[in-house]
Amino acid sequence: MTAKSDFEEAEWNLLLEAPMIAGMIVITASGGGTFRETFALAKAFAEARQAHGQSELFDEIVSTRPKYDRHEFGSPQELHDQGLAKIGEAVAVLRSKAPDELEGYAKFVLAAAEKAAAAHKEDGQAVSPGEQTALDEIRARLV
Repeated sequence: MTAKSDFEEAEWNLLLEAPMIAGMIVITASGGGTFRETFALAKAFAEARQAHGQSELFDEIVSTRPKYDRHEFGSPQELHDQGLAKIGEAVAVLRSKAPDELEGYAKFVLAAAEKAAAAHKEDGQAVSPGEQTALDEIRARLV
């Protein structure tokens, strides 16, 4: 079993940040609904905690308060560009240290971002074109 102790502090923080970063990339992809989308993102973590027992690593990640420094990125574009890079780095860490955990982690990251995207209709669409583009970019980084 893979656990927090198998990672350096910077690696662990990256694994904790990536799901929130993915959600924030989606939230900032289109205007409106920020409160609902942020609430949906938090709810994704709460629901994941209820799925306790999938893996020790996953349980530790979702039981830790989600990490996101809203001042880390200077603009939505920086969040998008640097955030996608961080998601890719988190995947690389798991691929090298815990490849058996990667699929479950990737599913969680994407599910959290999808919940945020679907939380508020924009222009009559459950997921706006901007949000869908962001989801596609996140999905590409998770493989």
